[in-house]
Amino acid sequence: MLVGVDFGPGSSFDPTLDELALLAESAGDKPVAKVTARRRAPDAALFVGSGKADEIKSLVTLYQAHGVIFDQALSPAQQRNLERHLGVEVLDRTGLILEIFGARARSHEGKLQVELARLEYLSTRLVRRWSHLERQRGGVGHRGGPGETQIELDRRMIDQRIKSLKERLIKVKKQRNTQRRSRERAGTFRVSLVGYTNAGKSTLFNALTKAGTYAANQLFATLDTTTRQLFLAEAQRSVTLSDTVGFIRDLPHTLVESFEATLQEAAEADLLLHVVDAASPVLLEQIDEVLRVLDSIGAGELPQVLVFNKCDSLPPHQQPHHDRDVYELPSGRRCHRVFVSALNGQGLDTLRSVLAEAAVVGLGEQLHAPSDADPRFDRHNPIDADGPPPAYPGFPTDRT
Repeated sequence: MLVGVDFGPGSSFDPTLDELALLAESAGDKPVAKVTARRRAPDAALFVGSGKADEIKSLVTLYQAHGVIFDQALSPAQQRNLERHLGVEVLDRTGLILEIFGARARSHEGKLQVELARLEYLSTRLVRRWSHLERQRGGVGHRGGPGETQIELDRRMIDQRIKSLKERLIKVKKQRNTQRRSRERAGTFRVSLVGYTNAGKSTLFNALTKAGTYAANQLFATLDTTTRQLFLAEAQRSVTLSDTVGFIRDLPHTLVESFEATLQEAAEADLLLHVVDAASPVLLEQIDEVLRVLDSIGAGELPQVLVFNKCDSLPPHQQPHHDRDVYELPSGRRCHRVFVSALNGQGLDTLRSVLAEAAVVGLGEQLHAPSDADPRFDRHNPIDADGPPPAYPGFPTDRT
């Protein structure tokens, strides 16, 4: 069962719970029902309050659900109380994302990063894992002395493991820095693919480089950074193209911190290809979320090109009038936008031309601040300047 709670303005609430359902399916679960609630503030004990908890419990019995997943983060006490009240396993959004990452990580570095994030998440929830144990064998008349509580033993073991993982990840980060310095000395132009999860980054990466990396229509299909050389005939030079982990709303801070070495590929790139699912009904929110994460890792001011992918999924009346135009970000900064379909190759030649232009001008100043004289740019209509009013989904006539 899926549960979402609306806490009013300023809270991240998805009334459809569609994204949570996709996350659950990515983790191997089958959603059977969705429940939404509205509160002014979370209930300290049960998050949703006793009345809504009773309603959820009756639905769990009705649908014979094996677990309940909340779209928001739960405190350890709330999670423990809900499991006791509902009689089934309870998971929050953070725990669900960590499960997916744990199942998808393939490289040594990725596994280290996911394990670190999982242990940091679990360390605050030990009280519910060992609530049936109080003390190890010991005391008067017994061998071994009073001993430590089981929770203390587990916390100490987890702390030691976290320390070990952090030390190993520091070595990984040094190795990546050595590789980056080598590319810098060679004068390599570095391009990183970033974007919301399931926007089609890996499919686009394969279409451009023929890399053959895993791509699927699911959230977080790939977690490990892959880098390939891409030769641009128009620029008569090669660039490095890196495919990075996808972002998502309310991405756990432990994951952002753990994937620092991976996300550093984006933070130190010369140009970002910000891939957007053009067919998504919430693409504006997804763009804003990606920009927020980029700001948090120090990549917010890097030149970027918006790549509106999956244009083949749009109906004819919503097709863009140009392969390429200029878009104004919420900050007021402008960047080029390219409409493509990585699946059928539409717009890929235009995208290669944009990459060639960026590689020739160096750090992409031309893309960083396009001129007002660009015939494809209109400050009050960032979709199309010389065609009929755009029917493109989700875009107001004035983006700012």
